[in-house]
Amino acid sequence: MTTTSRDQLWAAIHTERARLADDLAGLTDEQWARQSLCGRWTVEEVLAHLTAAASTTRLRWIRSVLAARFDFDLHNERRLREHRGATPGETLARFRAVVTSTTAASGHTPAWLGEVVVHGEDIRRPLGLHGSPDVAAVTEVARFFASRDFTVPSRSAVEGLRLAATDGPFESGSGPLVRGTTLALTMAMAGRESFCDDLTGDGVATLRSRCAAS
Repeated sequence: MTTTSRDQLWAAIHTERARLADDLAGLTDEQWARQSLCGRWTVEEVLAHLTAAASTTRLRWIRSVLAARFDFDLHNERRLREHRGATPGETLARFRAVVTSTTAASGHTPAWLGEVVVHGEDIRRPLGLHGSPDVAAVTEVARFFASRDFTVPSRSAVEGLRLAATDGPFESGSGPLVRGTTLALTMAMAGRESFCDDLTGDGVATLRSRCAAS
């Protein structure tokens, strides 16, 4: 496995943010208000959350979490409202302004690449958009997700399962097989149950049940 430097990871983050911004240009008000795959958030709210993630330093994050009394949902909602615009167009403009930002709440750079990959698909899938992220970038996220629980319980979701990508070099674990594209595997590790429909193998039922439970 090749080692990817932090600079390369940030370059991938910037590329994926720019692709997402371009994909969202020209959305209707109805599309901006559509339910995303991320809980109760709309498409516009998920984008504002991504802007917040690209704008929040470690110190700002700590202060925000403390102010929310470690209620991370409240923390996220406050930061989302802070970075959402008065209109969807303004929300998109604010996101474009942070496309090349290297600000993050921690030094776990693959996690921040995962943030834009996963939330990008949370947005694209309900809209029927097919601007899929680069396989090499998603492979970095898949490796990180399979190795540890961080912002999502991804490692726990695939414990005792063998993952194999059909479109790239990603492989992980041992046990019943789960096979599919790197993106589908990554999204399932992030708890997005609908992506289990894109997977095959004896381990899919187990992974699906864990996604549903999360």
